[in-house]
Amino acid sequence: MNVQALPMHRFIDHHGSLVDQLPAWADQSVLKGFYCDMVLTRIYDNKAIALQRTGKLGTYPSHLGSEAIGIAIGRALKTDDVFIPYYRDMPAMWARGTAMEKNLQYWGGDERGSDFSANNEHCNDLPFCVPIATQCTHAVGVAAALKIQGNHQAALVTCGDGATSKGDFLESLNCAGAWNIPLVFVINNNQWAISVPRSIQCGAELLSDKAKGAGIQGLTVDGNDVVAMYDAILTSLDKARKGKGTTLIEAISYRLSDHTTADDASRYRSEDELQQAWEFEPIARLKTFLINQLWWSEADEKQWLEHCREVVEKAVDKYKSLPPQPPESAFDFLYESLDSDLHKQRDLIINKAMRMQGGHRG
Repeated sequence: MNVQALPMHRFIDHHGSLVDQLPAWADQSVLKGFYCDMVLTRIYDNKAIALQRTGKLGTYPSHLGSEAIGIAIGRALKTDDVFIPYYRDMPAMWARGTAMEKNLQYWGGDERGSDFSANNEHCNDLPFCVPIATQCTHAVGVAAALKIQGNHQAALVTCGDGATSKGDFLESLNCAGAWNIPLVFVINNNQWAISVPRSIQCGAELLSDKAKGAGIQGLTVDGNDVVAMYDAILTSLDKARKGKGTTLIEAISYRLSDHTTADDASRYRSEDELQQAWEFEPIARLKTFLINQLWWSEADEKQWLEHCREVVEKAVDKYKSLPPQPPESAFDFLYESLDSDLHKQRDLIINKAMRMQGGHRG
C-alpha cells in the first residue's frame, strides 16, 4: 500500500511546497520555531543512540522521523492539560518542559527520570509508558476526572500503530465515545509494529476509521507535516476543552530508525523502502519551505546546529554527573506502600549498601 496516496490532511508536501493555504497562526516566527525544535530533538536523538552504543545508556527507542508529531503535540498542549505519553515521545515531553537529562536518566535505568515533580507547571503529565496501549486506559481515567471536576482542560494520549490492535486501545476508544470525555488520541502510524508491517496488521485502509465504531471523530493527518499536525491537534484540543468530545488523530509517518537500539530493522525491511521514506521526512520539507520563503538560510542553519550541539552536550554532562540512585529505590516505585516482607528486603539492601560504603550513606 502506498501510504502517501492515502487521503490525509496536509499543508506542505515533501517537496516543501504549499498544497493548501496556511492557517492564520502559521507565521514566520512559529514555523521557524517548529523547525528549530525538530532539529534540536534530532541531534539529541543521535547523541542518545551514541551513548547507548558506548554503554552509557540502556535500550533506547529512537524517535527519528516522528519529530513533527512530537513537537506539534508539545507546543499545542496548554500548561494545565495532561499529557499521557508512550515510549517514543521525547520531543513532545521536551517541548512540554521535561529536561533532556531527565529523558537520559530514564533510559539510563534511573527511575528518578520519571519524576516530574520539580517541574511544577507540568507535574500532572504521566511518565513514559512502555507496555503497549495500557496508557490509553490511563488517559480515559484522566480525561473522565477532568470532566467530573468541571475543568476546561483536555488530556492527550499517544500510541503507535501496533497499539491500535490491542484491546486496551479499543476499549479506551469505546469508553471515550460513550462518556464524551475531553480526550485526544494521537496514533503515530510509523508503518511498523516492531517487525510487523502496517499492511498486514490491520485490514482497514485508515486507522482513523476505528473512531467510527466509538462514535467519535477520526482524522488522518500527514505526520511529516508539522503544520498539519499542529493544526489538527490544536483544533481537537479546543473541541475537547469545550465539552465536544474525543478525537482520534492518525499521523502518517515512517520509523526511520530501528524499533529500539536492541533491534536490527535491516532483517525485515528493505533498504529501498527506507530510502524512499527518507524523501518524506519532516525536517527537510520544512527547511525547504522556509528557505523558499527566505525565512531561513544556510548561515542560520550552521549557527543553529552549533547551538543545538552545545545544548545537548550540556544535558549529557548533567546526566553523567547525577549521583547514582540508591539501590533500595528498586522497591520505591513498584507499590504505593510495601508489606512487611518487602520492607525487610528493602532494609537488607540498605544495610548491605552501608557496609559496602563503610557504614556511611551520602
